[in-house]
Amino acid sequence: MRSILFALLFVISVHGTAFAGDLTISVRNAAGQPVRDAVVTVRPNAGVPSGPIRFSWPLRVVQQNVQFQPYVLIAPVGATVSFPNLDRVRHHVYSFSRGNRFEIELFGQDQTRSHTFTTAGVAALGCNIHDQMLAFVRVVDTPWAGKTDASGNVTIPAIPAGAASLRVWHPQLNVRGNETAYPVTIGAGAGRHTIAGDFSGRAAVR
Repeated sequence: MRSILFALLFVISVHGTAFAGDLTISVRNAAGQPVRDAVVTVRPNAGVPSGPIRFSWPLRVVQQNVQFQPYVLIAPVGATVSFPNLDRVRHHVYSFSRGNRFEIELFGQDQTRSHTFTTAGVAALGCNIHDQMLAFVRVVDTPWAGKTDASGNVTIPAIPAGAASLRVWHPQLNVRGNETAYPVTIGAGAGRHTIAGDFSGRAAVR
């Protein structure tokens, strides 16, 4: 179990035409340092397009050096995520998260197993053999999603103009569901918006 103190600052820049805009979000902790792996999603009030959601990154969580990589993966609802084992030891992957419970029993080096995520939410991953292994799959139902990089920044492009809900999730953010939401307006003209939130507190990660 780990704990951390968080105070997040969201700096939102909206650029673009009256039809779409790019959203840039910067996430910082209480000390002003960048927070990586914060998942940002945008859902227009008008709704999202029907049909499957596809992202540009690979939908896989690798087991290597007795760790999961990446620590946080964004996957769309209905997607199948692969779990390649690149270690010499066997792993037993599981999630007890509500709506995303699954178990992949022992499999060895250079073997791959997979699981299809059918419910939006979070799957906290563990290994039944190696307790130090921890990762998260954030399952989303919007195509406008991304996670912050080492600099604490992420840009989500081409969001339709209009009112929308911006959500920021991080496994160690000390709010209900590890997620907080803000209303935003996209494509109202070039501009810069700053939203500051102090979410300091202890958040346990299991």
